[in-house]
Amino acid sequence: MAIVPIYKYPSKVLKKTAGKVENINGSTAGMLNDMVDTMYAANGIGLAAPQVGMLERAIVIDYDPENRGKNLFKIINPAVVEAEGEATREEGCLSVVNYSAEVTRAAKVLVRGWGIDQKEVEIEADDLLAVCLQHEIDHLDGTLFLDHISRLKRELYRKRLKKQSAQAPSDDRGKVPAI
Repeated sequence: MAIVPIYKYPSKVLKKTAGKVENINGSTAGMLNDMVDTMYAANGIGLAAPQVGMLERAIVIDYDPENRGKNLFKIINPAVVEAEGEATREEGCLSVVNYSAEVTRAAKVLVRGWGIDQKEVEIEADDLLAVCLQHEIDHLDGTLFLDHISRLKRELYRKRLKKQSAQAPSDDRGKVPAI
């Protein structure tokens, strides 16, 4: 198990669509375990494979930081199959540095995917878990929560980020360690 770098906005990998995981095997399990370690090290509650440079449809979520591991989900090829209602909630992202905004999403969702044991997983969710599932599944389609906010707010964030990056050196790949 390892902590791997998290790609940061505006890295191009974050806008790419992840491919379906065809074979669930030991490599898949290792990737998910690394993602969990990375998420915990970054004090996050969710992480999608594209955020660590893996263009595969896999996510991890643990939305209860006080009880790490108790509500841990590792989902392969997740998809929202039903959604209802509407809820607005403040969101942040491990790939979007120092920024959060209110995002409107479905209030309740039904998500289907696969577990590492190759068994189908079905999750009915509302509240924070519903937000986390939708947020991470968005990453698999190359969508950031920034894409759900107004153009003006996005532009203000881009300008602030550009100003900050002009003041501090960064690598040209747009990633930094998640620690």
